[in-house]
Amino acid sequence: MALLRGAKLLFLLCALSYVIIAIAGKSYYDILQVPKAASDDQIKRAYRKLALKYHPDKNPGNEEANKRFAEINNAYEVLSDGEKRNIYDKYGEEGLKQHMASGGRGGGMGMNINDLFRDFFGGGQTEEEERIVKGDDVIVEMDATLEDLYMGGSLKVWREKNVIKPAPGKRRCNCRNEVYHKQIGPGMFQQMTEQVCEQCQNVKFEREGYFITVDIEKGMEDGQEVVFYEDGEPVIDGEPGDLKFRIRTAPHDRFRREGNDLHTTVTITLVQALVGFEKTIKHLDEHLVEIGTKGITKPKEVRKFKGEGMPLHFSTKKGDLYVTYEVLFPMSLTEDQKTKIKAILG
Repeated sequence: MALLRGAKLLFLLCALSYVIIAIAGKSYYDILQVPKAASDDQIKRAYRKLALKYHPDKNPGNEEANKRFAEINNAYEVLSDGEKRNIYDKYGEEGLKQHMASGGRGGGMGMNINDLFRDFFGGGQTEEEERIVKGDDVIVEMDATLEDLYMGGSLKVWREKNVIKPAPGKRRCNCRNEVYHKQIGPGMFQQMTEQVCEQCQNVKFEREGYFITVDIEKGMEDGQEVVFYEDGEPVIDGEPGDLKFRIRTAPHDRFRREGNDLHTTVTITLVQALVGFEKTIKHLDEHLVEIGTKGITKPKEVRKFKGEGMPLHFSTKKGDLYVTYEVLFPMSLTEDQKTKIKAILG
């Protein structure tokens, strides 16, 4: 009896350990944003969408995105493998680690992430990927203010699109070619191809509208896109396209942007140009930049103010501010003024 009680206690401890592990870490299903009963096709689609979104090439310098990309690849490597997924479902991540450590199929979890991504997205489409129809992407040119691009901001945009709704009746769907062999004589077979379809609920398109909040990140440049995955044009029996807002810097009344640098023009008087001046300009976030000088300023002279330009995307660094000085000359001089100027400068 003591032995039996000890075995029960050990079982309870193991079960408790599994529960603690399951609670402590985010499940692979949560990482891929799919239900536990997801099909292989659902898992593959979810991986493709998330891996593209968080790939390091699209998120340079973003450590959080790199971490998510690694988690997504790790989760997909397990859930896309039938044996690993079965062990994970029954015993969790710890059970999977023990299985791999004991020489389980697959040789461990050390697959190179870039190789996995390349195998999935590169080298041509697989048969399954080819048959997945995707709707058109919708690209919207969005004018963003310099203030939003400097500090970050968001815009609410009204979006209208076609939405698939149920309709009366049935339709042919999920059509595919099936290959079978027909005997045409002793020991002779002919390969035949037949299209097989299913009967699905009929559908129709309806127009719907709603607001979308587009987040503009600090330092975004012209041509960069804010992507809403699967929010483009829908397609029957396929995946909807993506909705992409393409950033374009709106004209500004005081500053002009060139890459990560800002340019502005300041007008000073002839006296200020000759004897120096004290002056500040208000930046995009309304902090003041001191641009005065005690020396002589020539017409069209350009001075650089380091670190006062645009922030770099996903970086703490900033570009520079270039100030061009326009000197305002007097429209006319009296004879007395001319004499005095000659005496001073002559």
